[in-house]
Amino acid sequence: MKEDFYIHTLPNGIRCVLKQVRSAVCYCSMTIGAGSRDELAGEYGAAHLLEHTLFKGTERRKAYQVNCRLENLGGEINAFTTKEETVVHATVMKGDFGKAVELIGDIIFHSKFPEVEVEKEKEVIYDEINMYKDSPEERIYDDFEDLIFAGSQLGHNILGRKRTISKLHSEQIRSFVERNYTTDRMVFATIGNISPSAFTKAVEKYFGAESATTKANDRVVPELVERFDKVVSHPSHHQVRCILGTRAYPLEDKRRLALILMTNILGGPSAASRLNVALRERNALTYCVEALYTPLSDCGMLTIYFSCDKDKVEQCREVIDKELQRIMEQPLTPRQLSIAKKQFIGQFTISAENNEAYMLGVGKSLLVYGAVDSLDEIYRKVAEITPEDIMAVAQDILPTLSSLTYK
Repeated sequence: MKEDFYIHTLPNGIRCVLKQVRSAVCYCSMTIGAGSRDELAGEYGAAHLLEHTLFKGTERRKAYQVNCRLENLGGEINAFTTKEETVVHATVMKGDFGKAVELIGDIIFHSKFPEVEVEKEKEVIYDEINMYKDSPEERIYDDFEDLIFAGSQLGHNILGRKRTISKLHSEQIRSFVERNYTTDRMVFATIGNISPSAFTKAVEKYFGAESATTKANDRVVPELVERFDKVVSHPSHHQVRCILGTRAYPLEDKRRLALILMTNILGGPSAASRLNVALRERNALTYCVEALYTPLSDCGMLTIYFSCDKDKVEQCREVIDKELQRIMEQPLTPRQLSIAKKQFIGQFTISAENNEAYMLGVGKSLLVYGAVDSLDEIYRKVAEITPEDIMAVAQDILPTLSSLTYK
């Protein structure tokens, strides 16, 4: 399966990548290598507040004009913040591609962050924080990250806390932009029926006039924390929720694909994953169990999450421990490995058919690796994984699991 990516780097350092597909719809995004881990002490929550206020007015548009620009055309624009990136993305009919590029450039480079709008958006974020507090299955992940990355840039919630957010103003938001929204950390990605010449013309017109800016990498690799088993009392909850997890490999580690495959085998989306079969299908102990590997630029995290009735926690832990021992001690048979690879490749290929999700992945790949692997290259790397590779990452990662339990 041959895939062609057209890559064009502007003189100011912004990298732009296009994948042509036959579609009436065009997806585009600007990925900026700045997230909550780039916040300074005292401004936790600034990256997320900034993402919200990007849409609250520019030098040439009022807030309602920003929001209506693409929606009046049947398209949409949105954004999200992670620990390491902020992404502004738009979906439009292919004939409106230029309008989407112009609007993305306008809000990223020319937002004004008016104080009155910042104050209003704080109230929206307070409500978002309250919703999050009412979702223990989401909150436990953030609380676990705070523990596993304690004392580091990664050891605080993306949303921030109300007390800190209340003290943030336009000045702090502009300071964050100046420090972190540099052109060398920006990648613009597009998937759609756009010619390379039209793509180049649009990005040069709307991004090319911006001055080149750079930022030294001031991210610090989090120090390892001692293994922990923490229980937090939540007597009002009907269920126990538990995360087992540990530090894992960063994005550029060659063992990353083997760990992804091992995680998929243990608790991926398939109903045939080992933990789902052992806990749910065979013993009816839980409705929900999943394993997740989250790689970051200089570290990563592996987690296993499950929920169950309060009297079934120990039994769940015993079953999970047996499955972890099995994957560490018993190599996969050729048939088991073949099924695991086919399942992963199938999931990956199907997800690539979602052009919006694929576009976001392409942008991050160019930002992190400076290149974009074709599907064929990914298939080749997966094909090279051996049973010994799976056992090696299991033996390296799984013995160090910590736990956090909401009980």
